[in-house]
Amino acid sequence: VQVRLLPRGPRQELHSDRLRATHRLPRVPTPSGSEVSALLTIGLIGGMSWHSSAEYYRLANELVNERLGGVHSARSLLSSVDFAAIEDLQRQARWSDAGDILASAAKGLEAAGADLLLICANTMHKVIDQVSAAVSVPILHVADVVAEAVRAAGLETVGLLGTAYTMEQAFYRDRLASHGLTVLVPDGEDRALVHRVIFDELCFGIVNDGSRAACLNVVSRMADRGAQGVILGCTEVELLIHQSDTGLPVFPTTSLHIEAAVERALASA
Repeated sequence: VQVRLLPRGPRQELHSDRLRATHRLPRVPTPSGSEVSALLTIGLIGGMSWHSSAEYYRLANELVNERLGGVHSARSLLSSVDFAAIEDLQRQARWSDAGDILASAAKGLEAAGADLLLICANTMHKVIDQVSAAVSVPILHVADVVAEAVRAAGLETVGLLGTAYTMEQAFYRDRLASHGLTVLVPDGEDRALVHRVIFDELCFGIVNDGSRAACLNVVSRMADRGAQGVILGCTEVELLIHQSDTGLPVFPTTSLHIEAAVERALASA
């Protein structure tokens, strides 16, 4: 199977109608008048890295505005952690200490009025149970949202791109598998390549055409092994690869995650 490198077009899958058409997420009735005051406040645990957190914030506001019109925007709160501290703890496998930082951020967001929380990083869902135990409001798991989109598309076997932690450890793959999916990851050399691109380029806001081509070759090799689609299981990878780059179905975790949160926020009205 050859994954085609296509000409770049406008950013893909960023608007709710396009996401819904591709992944068939449900539409909720549009609130009006006093109902808008009942919208949930979305709490974002971000900063991992801030480049993808900015996408979460932008998309939340675009999606709410598309639904409600006028000058409406999302009710949201952002707690942005210092990614240098988190990245250092990741490398040392001090996940509990990293979880403490996110749990503290989650408690702050709940105290400030957040009704629903998102961890704006796939890898840090490794500590979601620790973070959930610190608050009483729900945390929307990104892998559950993505698995729903994959199943809605009629697919069963998907490739996974992400950090080495996400690709190699069981916490994320097992969550996807609990939804009946078969998850393929790249081989060791390809995993190292994707991890390097994430931490040495995308976390600094560097989007390199050569790195895009290399990562698409990784996708191609997973397709050769039977992947019917690919999950962009790192929020930064969505900055690099778009649906327009490949004929294989792409599941962008940032867009899907915030779309699901906005659906919940609007459904509360």
